[in-house]
Amino acid sequence: MIWFKKNRVLVILVALAAIISLAASYSAKSEIPIKVGKVERETIVNTISTNGKIDPALNFQGRSAGPSLVRKVLVHEGDQVKAGQLLVQLDESEAQAQAARAKAQLRSAESDLAAMRKGGSQDEVITVQSNIAKTKTEVDAAQRNLTALTRLKETGAASAGEVQEAENRLIRAQAEQSLLKQKLTSRFSPAEIAKVEAQVTEARAASDAAQEMLHNANITAPFNGTVYSVPVRTGTFVNAGDLLVQLADLRKMQVHAFVDEPEIGKLQIGQKVSLTWDAIPGRSWDGVVAHVPTTVVSRGTRSVGEIVLNVDNQDLKLLPNVNVNVMITTERQDNVLTVPREAVVQESGKHYVYVVNNGRIKRTEVQTAISSLTRIQVVKGLQDNQKVALGAVNAQSLSDGAPVKMVQQ
Repeated sequence: MIWFKKNRVLVILVALAAIISLAASYSAKSEIPIKVGKVERETIVNTISTNGKIDPALNFQGRSAGPSLVRKVLVHEGDQVKAGQLLVQLDESEAQAQAARAKAQLRSAESDLAAMRKGGSQDEVITVQSNIAKTKTEVDAAQRNLTALTRLKETGAASAGEVQEAENRLIRAQAEQSLLKQKLTSRFSPAEIAKVEAQVTEARAASDAAQEMLHNANITAPFNGTVYSVPVRTGTFVNAGDLLVQLADLRKMQVHAFVDEPEIGKLQIGQKVSLTWDAIPGRSWDGVVAHVPTTVVSRGTRSVGEIVLNVDNQDLKLLPNVNVNVMITTERQDNVLTVPREAVVQESGKHYVYVVNNGRIKRTEVQTAISSLTRIQVVKGLQDNQKVALGAVNAQSLSDGAPVKMVQQ
């Protein structure tokens, strides 16, 4: 007791030190270790990533119009050609023979139709016209005879029977004349004429096709460009529709790509596009959106819309039919406040972040706008250089006012 009284001050100091140490230890254990991000001003870009296939914007495919033999191939892959330049020649003999047969059939059908519209062949028309002239003479004679007998009957010099017989003669002559005239104008029924007209149309189509085949025996370049495919060789036999040569203006290319349905609403014509091709690492090409989807289709498990992109390829490095990576810029904002994506918590349709201040976190409501792969634009609720919690290192839940300890930034 005497010792305690003498050393009371020392005991009290030791006890206070112990209490302070225990309190500090408890406080340290209650702090949540967190990762921290920073509110920063930067340019933020919203993009859509997909892949697509390169096609020339201006493309020509020379194909065989019918069965033929390749007589001569005048170009090679990679050749630069001018408009009108001869590329491939086919054997013309079969095409010429077919064109001649088709032309003869057309002339025959047209001749038959012309004859029908005139009332028959030339000999038949001449014969009918001659008979019409004869009947005209008979009609005139019968008319004169009837007129004379009618006058004689008035003086009693001719009987009623003679007048009747004259009338009958005139009627017979007029009927014969009418029948012959009808042979010239209405000998054939509308159905018969329509049948021959259809034969003329068919023959004309066959003749046009034969002429087209003959014309296509020589494949020429329709525009200046680069030959990028020649799948045939001299002496090859080809059938109708077989590909002979492909030509394109490779300076201007198109990309056909597919975008998932939820992203389609972000697309607009004229948006900027960046392309990369795995075959040339580190290189990119610029383009724009030329066509946006007009419908949604199913491709496997995806619902997608097709887009078309125009791409400048002045150095001719991009090749037809290759697959490329596509990044479409749908929106861009410069010098705006942003936070890491993992800092934003969404609850009941609202967005929150936990602002770090004096060892504690404060739940703060924010308004967000566009986002990139890593950051989100904040338009209200934060200021430059504030620090925000990205989550607890030990996966512990965060709450408003909780004490925290920054262990990662």
